[in-house]
Amino acid sequence: MEQHFLVFKEVAETKNITLSAKKLHMSQPSITLQIQNLENEYGARFFDRTNKGVELTKAGEIFYEHVRRVLDILSTAKEQINALVKGQKKIIYIGSALTIGEYILPNILAFLFKAHPDVEFKVKIANTESISQDILEKKIHIGLIEGPFFQHKDLNVESFWQDELVVVLPHFHPWASRKSITLAELSHEPLVTREEGSGTRRAMEMAFKERGLDPDQLNITMELGSTHAIKQVVAAGLGITLISSLTVSKESERNIFKVVKIQDAPIYLDLNVLTDAHITRTKEEQFLINLLHDHEVIGDILSKDYYKLEKQANKLHLLTSK
Repeated sequence: MEQHFLVFKEVAETKNITLSAKKLHMSQPSITLQIQNLENEYGARFFDRTNKGVELTKAGEIFYEHVRRVLDILSTAKEQINALVKGQKKIIYIGSALTIGEYILPNILAFLFKAHPDVEFKVKIANTESISQDILEKKIHIGLIEGPFFQHKDLNVESFWQDELVVVLPHFHPWASRKSITLAELSHEPLVTREEGSGTRRAMEMAFKERGLDPDQLNITMELGSTHAIKQVVAAGLGITLISSLTVSKESERNIFKVVKIQDAPIYLDLNVLTDAHITRTKEEQFLINLLHDHEVIGDILSKDYYKLEKQANKLHLLTSK
């Protein structure tokens, strides 16, 4: 029956029997037969034929939602059973946006390793759009993303921290003596930004729109897919940038950069946990999510208070082992 469900789900998502047959490496008659068997089993027609392919009927839409949940449950069961039978370590698949992946996640993973040394972490670093798609496709289980995220019926989004976007410029810039600038002033400066699709870029553009400014009028001279690369370009005097304050704490302390705040209104960047709304989380995944919502511990992680982190990790290890 699981094979029938897989076939149904593929046809429902591609809306094309020919394409489904190619993706599943099956013949079209076999696909059609399995769909017919399901319709006979449940006493309802699940698809209507159209000029472009097939469309779900009302009954098909209801059945599709239940099939997805059943397949997700079976997939989770297989993972847990395989880990038990093969004696494998438990694995958490994480997708992380660049800022979190470069500047926050390494400390979180170091902390988790102390609290749960029996768990392995598989991490993919990508932008927000790529991570959300991977979660929908079950390639990763937990996403850590930055900035505004448009609601999706199949995804849960929970904020776990709030960071401030700041203007970063080289120490020899004319604004270096100032403590703050207005957002409107940024429009006249060569700006180095993250690529479209990143959470930081979206937060910046939304801030401009909320203040009645047109983000299309920004003098963007360079788009880069790496926060580290942006900092290198800014340090060379090729522009200024608006990025997470977490990413420049070290450089500002060493006077490599000058950090200037937005005068008219601060711009905050939400750091979010993104998960599939229909998948039951494992105990280890839930532990990670609970940790992210513990502001005291996350605050220690972000401040890099390693001594306190170790004490917190030992305490959590004792609590979770009882």
